[in-house]
Amino acid sequence: MKGKEKFPALQIALDFLNLDRALKVAKEAVEGGADIIEAGTPLIKSEGMEALRRLRELFPGHTLLADLKTLDAGRTEMEAAAKAGADVAVVMAVASEATIRECVEAGLNYGIRVAADLLGADDPAAAAKKCEELGVDHVCVHLPIDEQMLGADPFETLRTVRKAVTIPVAAAGGINAETAGKAVAEGADIVVVGGAIIKSADAAEAARVIKKAMETGSSEATELYRRVGDGNVREILEKVSTANISDGGHRKPGISGLISLVPGSRIVGRAVTARTLPGDWAKSVEAIDEASEGDVVVVDAGGVGPAVWGELATHSAVQKKLAGVVIYGGVRDVSEIRKLSLPVFAALVTPQAGEPKGHGETGVPITICGVTIRPGDWIVADDDGIMVVEARRAAELTNRAMDCLERENRIRQDITSGKTTLGKVMDLLRWEKK
Repeated sequence: MKGKEKFPALQIALDFLNLDRALKVAKEAVEGGADIIEAGTPLIKSEGMEALRRLRELFPGHTLLADLKTLDAGRTEMEAAAKAGADVAVVMAVASEATIRECVEAGLNYGIRVAADLLGADDPAAAAKKCEELGVDHVCVHLPIDEQMLGADPFETLRTVRKAVTIPVAAAGGINAETAGKAVAEGADIVVVGGAIIKSADAAEAARVIKKAMETGSSEATELYRRVGDGNVREILEKVSTANISDGGHRKPGISGLISLVPGSRIVGRAVTARTLPGDWAKSVEAIDEASEGDVVVVDAGGVGPAVWGELATHSAVQKKLAGVVIYGGVRDVSEIRKLSLPVFAALVTPQAGEPKGHGETGVPITICGVTIRPGDWIVADDDGIMVVEARRAAELTNRAMDCLERENRIRQDITSGKTTLGKVMDLLRWEKK
């Protein structure tokens, strides 16, 4: 990137739909040391070039980048961004050579630098080299948010791109205080940070910590803004709520209507399943023996009594160090279960027990309240109900739940600090369906 920025530079990605929220966070981020202000693609699509005009008015001395993600009409879009106050605008590296050349030529004409986003390029290093040859000012290695949710790592691509070009390289995609220093070490001249700043309750402090990590090469531990693979799912599921999981899964339905026998308790663990007839508690007990520490026994007993779980089964589960139990059927000995503090969710409570006849089976898919649970799926339960996180999508659904938790933290801060309401923070009237 040509210009006055000193590397490594911190770029704040304002990926909002609401301009007022974007401006508030931008002020905090600049206070914390952000060097480049990015009007994110969602913001530009929502608010148009007015977003650039307002940002330029508020931050006349800062570099302003318009993340247009141009794929066609390069001259027109570069002209519009330049006249609205942007110093840099983004074209996609996968755009045609003609479009990239038009952007570069328009940039020279209107005094705006051109950055190329490598998102979607089959060979990012080759695409970056081609963009450099066409006159692009800098390239951006970009791990898209939907791939971040799968636990992907951007740094291998960053290393190959850094070796392929001599122009500055930006790195974007899930970077936080733990990884910002690594991004610089791997060759990033510009570190692009979105969520770890814009979702923070204190964006100024978040930017300050990340900037320090970039400059010193340090790694600042954080519980938020981390995306995990399948091997680290539990550590995130223990932080999020069932509501977060539902929201992250596009209002994913859960198992509702079951009673938490130990109010306030939570369950996080993999499912060990059993299907049995009402009142036949043999398979419920056999499932305990098949389970490992941290697992959750989930029993489908038809949602009716007699009880297929009680005090002695609970003692057994405690000895195996299980995370909890979900019974779609009857449970008894509630006072003893509460003393043992094992999280148990059940369809009903009854003093009547059944008999261990041995009907049914363990380790099979079961369906409770319309939700299918397969052996090995993750079970998360709290006072709102029970969510099933399918093993085949565990990393994605877990990461999306954390994303929802992070967003809510910022919204909560906006409500309390501004002494306002959710409707006003989210500008609901503007977004109502017409």
